Amino acid sequence: MKPEPKFWAVIPAAGVGSRMQADRPKQYLPLDGRTVIEQTLDIFLRHPRIAGVVVAVSHDDAYFPSLCPVTDKPLQVVDGGAERCHSVLNALRGLEALAHPEDWVLVHDAARPCLSDDDLERLIETLRDDPVGGILATPVRDTKKRATPDGYIAATVDRADLWRAFTPQMFRLATLASALEKALEDGFMVTDEASALEHAGHAPRLVEGSAENIKITRPEDLRLAEFYLAERRRASTIREET
Repeated sequence: MKPEPKFWAVIPAAGVGSRMQADRPKQYLPLDGRTVIEQTLDIFLRHPRIAGVVVAVSHDDAYFPSLCPVTDKPLQVVDGGAERCHSVLNALRGLEALAHPEDWVLVHDAARPCLSDDDLERLIETLRDDPVGGILATPVRDTKKRATPDGYIAATVDRADLWRAFTPQMFRLATLASALEKALEDGFMVTDEASALEHAGHAPRLVEGSAENIKITRPEDLRLAEFYLAERRRASTIREET
């Protein structure tokens, strides 16, 4: 009998985050009493359906070893690569010793600490029987402009069918690894996992999620993330008291 597939999380965290203009990679900046990456890890470590987590960090990372995530789940650390796709592929190879090829892998940015439990559960439930997998995303609501090289408007882009791609991005372990390997062999540098699947001829599904699932890229994003987490904590306290 075919085993029921498990759900694993992969967190690529080898980037330096130069746009934050900070003294350390953005995933190690303080956020609501912890570091950004600790907030992100906790989302998956506390979720009952996540079997374990693999984190890809830079080979000379001086910060992650000092963190002490409390968990009874497998938490594996692997070396990251030059680009996100290399880090994810290294993490998938590390996961192969623990997981079945048909298990699901949820790849999530280390700098997205505001993923909600509801969005994570919706993604798993929506895609668990999907033949390909898919991603959290939200429809584009702002008017989009295409720019010229010197900073003028070249055209207004029709936003009717445009979505903002978020993470997690959820695909089968073997399928995702194969798609990433093919993209690298073809010299196609992917910017997210879905683009690797697209390059391999698949059509990932879009699962609408909350716009609060922001990626921390600039200093103002950190302040917004702090606000979202504080509001959730306040709402949770009110629910417990009523």
